[in-house]
Amino acid sequence: MKRLRTPPRPAGLAAALVVLLAAGLVVTDTLTSDKPGNHRDAGTEATGAPRLVSFDSCAAALEGLRESVRPYVGAYGLSGAQPYGVPAEAGAAPDAAAVEGRGAVPNSAPAPGAAGAEDAGSAGKQRPHSGTNNHERGVEEPDLVQTDGNRVVSVVDGTLRVVDVESTAVTAELELPGGPASQLLLHGDRALVLASGGVAGKPVEPGSVRDPGFAPEPGGLRSRLVLVDLAGPARVVGTLELDGEYVDARAIEGRARIVVRSVPRLPFTQPHEAGSAGSALRENREILEASSIEDWLPRYELTGDGTRQEGTLVDCARVSHPDTYSGTAMLTVLTVELSGRLGTGDPVSIVAEGDTVYGTESSLYVADDGYPTAIPMAGGRMPMPEGKRQHRRTEIHQFDLARQGPPRHVASGSVEGTLLNQYSLSEHEGHLRVATTTGAGGMPRGPDQVPDSVSAVTVLGREGSELTQVGRVGGLGKGERIYAVRFVGPVGYVVTFRETDPLYTLDLADPTAPRAVGELKITGYSAYLHDAGSGRLIGVGQEADRQGRTSGLQVSLFDVGDPATPARIAQHQVPGARSEVESDPHAFLYWPPIGLIVLPYTSPPTGPDWRHGGGALVLRLDERGLTEVGTVRQPAGSGVAADGVVRRAMVIGDRLWTVSSEGALVSQVAEGGTSRMAWIPFG
Repeated sequence: MKRLRTPPRPAGLAAALVVLLAAGLVVTDTLTSDKPGNHRDAGTEATGAPRLVSFDSCAAALEGLRESVRPYVGAYGLSGAQPYGVPAEAGAAPDAAAVEGRGAVPNSAPAPGAAGAEDAGSAGKQRPHSGTNNHERGVEEPDLVQTDGNRVVSVVDGTLRVVDVESTAVTAELELPGGPASQLLLHGDRALVLASGGVAGKPVEPGSVRDPGFAPEPGGLRSRLVLVDLAGPARVVGTLELDGEYVDARAIEGRARIVVRSVPRLPFTQPHEAGSAGSALRENREILEASSIEDWLPRYELTGDGTRQEGTLVDCARVSHPDTYSGTAMLTVLTVELSGRLGTGDPVSIVAEGDTVYGTESSLYVADDGYPTAIPMAGGRMPMPEGKRQHRRTEIHQFDLARQGPPRHVASGSVEGTLLNQYSLSEHEGHLRVATTTGAGGMPRGPDQVPDSVSAVTVLGREGSELTQVGRVGGLGKGERIYAVRFVGPVGYVVTFRETDPLYTLDLADPTAPRAVGELKITGYSAYLHDAGSGRLIGVGQEADRQGRTSGLQVSLFDVGDPATPARIAQHQVPGARSEVESDPHAFLYWPPIGLIVLPYTSPPTGPDWRHGGGALVLRLDERGLTEVGTVRQPAGSGVAADGVVRRAMVIGDRLWTVSSEGALVSQVAEGGTSRMAWIPFG
């Protein structure tokens, strides 16, 4: 066992500032202008701030949606971009910057001790156990693997499997309706499995100008919810198929809120040869004007208990829109009681984009920062130029979850800049803190110039139906962008990076006067930050040289007891390696009772079979710093892809479990290292 070198810690280290965030869920998104025949939620005043407006009728909804889309209809559908190899023609489409889609970044992780041992799980001995690395205490997030201390439920390879902890035997294996899934929530004897169900499609007629064999249907991706009962042999009790792309979900005490993004099912055409753009444009305009409200609202198909029903998912009266909107996408929030029957989810919809979900126990936030990763097209999506993403604003809608029934919109607002992920949002004592970067796509004009990016934290307060700015601290990381954010009670931590890594500490105790109080410049960067208590902060990211070239996985331990003088007091590096934690904090495990830190990682492929190296790095955190315990490695599989790459780790009782697509490995962790106790192969 090797002890890492740690500089002496400063005397008089202050106690950690650990204050639980107020409960809630946030989705941010883009907004638009008042239309005749609409009505506002009670209490909304006519101001310039973004807000949601309800449609009075299906007729008003259809006219409003058509009107919002008319300026963006071109020869290539709702795009305005020219597909490669087809020459542009006059009047073919508006500028591509007019209509842009957003990419989802569903990351997550918890406050210290947030992975609780208590759960309404199966009957039997209750073992202390870690849980999913959730952002907020009391708010469960979907992941590849879940445990209640008595069983491990996994969809890590797309198939649902249940492993009994006591016997280490696979007690259930279930092929899921509609194909593989990627996330699940667990509550008692129920698992809700969540997946994007692929692209809706239909055979192409012979002689069609489209590619032979198969063509996407208008409406794009499908989503799938599968409710599974685990009380006996695992069985599916209900399946809900939806139009749209699954964005993210949260669950509180067995009540799940699922966010889905859908696009209108308009069968736009596109030119397939030079000279045909004009006719394609005319045809697409006719398609828009001939559309019905059913073309805009998402559809569903519900099966279970030998029954099947289908139809339009949401009523027009349950559809709202911002003051201004493009009409190219719709967000729908479903509510599912995991202990009951699977229905249509009591849905509410917003005509808006949304790519980031943040939740507390009492609020739901959905946000969209206008990040132009793609735009809707007649046959799919096309990436947008990187430089288009500067000078954007993030729109945020807040929903109340405290009442029974569906979420209720209570306020909206916006801030300048783009988000990193859900950790850029934090609710504390009635205020929402939002970390953003502006100008992130701006490129330097010369070798001696730096990008025009800069970051800030904006504090929003709720005034009536508006989220308004009450404070802001800017000027963070000029020429850089945000790589990690963490808020711990009245303190914020922001990492920016281009060549070196400034870790900023922020005093947010006075929401009207937030301020940067400390800064630490080191090489490399942290992509994920985790509060370890006692004035210490764990960072996971990459080491780099002074020119910003990364060299491998780095785990840092920061002393932030005095926010004015943050210091790195320990570090551990794995040259050439990367960890999934850098992009998905669900892969991070910190178990405070014994100070255990576990990070799955991969090393560059080597050898004749070109397999990845790596495993799960096990460290121990104590008063002296970080200690390397060892590395847990799973048996490699039979294929190049099936290489035993660890995806998740959890503590159950006094054992460490690691899970990959190949199986689950149970290990004993001791002072001298780790030892194998059991191997449970999958498939």
